[in-house]
Amino acid sequence: MRYRIRHSTCYVYTEPVSLCHNEVCLRPRNAARQKCHQIELDVSPPPDTMARRADYFGNQIEFFTVQERHKRLEVTCQSEVTVEPFAPPMASLTPPWEDVAETMRGNDACRHLEAVQFVYESTYVRYHEQLAQYALQSFPARRPVIEGALDLMHRIFKDFKYDTRATNVMTPIAEVFDLRRGVCQDFAHLMLGCLRSLGLPARYVSGYLQTTPVADQERLIGADASHAWVSVYCPSFGWVDFDPTNDTIPSDKHILVAWGRDYADVSPIKGVILGGGQHSLKVAVSVTPIN
Repeated sequence: MRYRIRHSTCYVYTEPVSLCHNEVCLRPRNAARQKCHQIELDVSPPPDTMARRADYFGNQIEFFTVQERHKRLEVTCQSEVTVEPFAPPMASLTPPWEDVAETMRGNDACRHLEAVQFVYESTYVRYHEQLAQYALQSFPARRPVIEGALDLMHRIFKDFKYDTRATNVMTPIAEVFDLRRGVCQDFAHLMLGCLRSLGLPARYVSGYLQTTPVADQERLIGADASHAWVSVYCPSFGWVDFDPTNDTIPSDKHILVAWGRDYADVSPIKGVILGGGQHSLKVAVSVTPIN
């Protein structure tokens, strides 16, 4: 599948901003099943400085500074991406989850350094006994790790309701667990907390969903907005993605932008400003398949 993606973020301030520094994480990654063919980033007012770098995780980050006084800042990223389908490994053939957890903390951990870093707590994902107990219902003794992850994804989809008004970016996952409500970011953090509480490596993935539904299929939750899901590491098989918001294994309808420990590592735009007073924010996303 080939897609054209447009992501627009607009800040409107009540008072002039005299200076702003921002980092933008909107450039889709090139990966094994994905290729970004072209990308254009527009900033208004035009920035005085602009640069690009790869962060610790290999995500492409744009940095810019606007020194012109302004009461409106708009950042628009347009790209074209090709995504290939994904065939997950047969779940029953993956190793028992206890063996995976032991590998992450045993003598062989140095052979899996890319994964080991995703076992630990992070800004939005903390160990929690309640999460571990919830996860263990999906991970009885010696269950293959991908079977357990599939079951955990099914249960989160069933037990939690998508509700855009229930939480915000700062809501702890313990509160999400009690509310049984949230958005894709919350469900990704929740699943990460469950997995990491058992010592299993899992990372946060940001991206987009196909906007236009396939004929005779329901529209996926999270279309027309940034989306988030989870990737679980399985020795000998690599990373396998899970979307608890839609109870599905991501394939060619999910477009990858970035990955990290949690949302804090891959926020679409963040920065500091001088002045501005109060502000309003509007985000518009479109993902259009290209025949």
